[in-house]
Amino acid sequence: MRSVIRTLGRIAVWAVACFLAGSILLVLVFRWAPVPLSSLMFQRQLAASWRGEQSYRLVYTWVSLTRISLSAPLAVLAAEDQKFFDHNGFDFEAISKAWQVNQHRRRPLGASTLSQQVAKNLYLWPGRTFFRKGVEAWFTLLLEALWSKERILEVYLNVAEFGPGVFGVEAASRTYFHKPAVKLTSREAALLAAVLPSPLRSDLLHPTSYMRSRARHIERQMKLMGGNASLKRIKASSALD
Repeated sequence: MRSVIRTLGRIAVWAVACFLAGSILLVLVFRWAPVPLSSLMFQRQLAASWRGEQSYRLVYTWVSLTRISLSAPLAVLAAEDQKFFDHNGFDFEAISKAWQVNQHRRRPLGASTLSQQVAKNLYLWPGRTFFRKGVEAWFTLLLEALWSKERILEVYLNVAEFGPGVFGVEAASRTYFHKPAVKLTSREAALLAAVLPSPLRSDLLHPTSYMRSRARHIERQMKLMGGNASLKRIKASSALD
């Protein structure tokens, strides 16, 4: 019995060691290399194939941050994570607020930072179990430790889901506005950011009054964050990498 326990213990230690080493390697690889496919993209494609949806097409084109209009990163920061450059991967104030509010909400209020969303979309699977959230926290710590903030923002803009089969700001810009991401206007970037909480329930080809209202709110937040001054900060930071 003791030998069995020791064997299981060694297996567990090796499994943990392999997971830690493998996760670090995965994060280091994409510190520089363009992301060919995210975990969420693969899962969406697999689910569509399983359902027999022949019309489902994955639209995705990687572009560097320098080939994206600076309105786009500012819009997602305004909409999703205004403290992005000030936290280390977790916004504990937002988490505390969401915990309190969610006690009385049927649909949970999210509090994930951009770093957490990159960890989830790039490496993991949807879900709210403690195990999944724990793995997400580990990958978030790795991203914050091994990547620059600008790299996290660049990957987020490239792997975010903007609609059924539409991933990344370049694909979204060409699909909905028929132009490359580098030419996005402030209003268009705000509209893209407006769908991020629920991209599969939103249709940018036929935006609702709520989506337009949310986009206007995001534009106001962009101005309150500093507008062009914030854009210059992002541009200067990315130029240093």
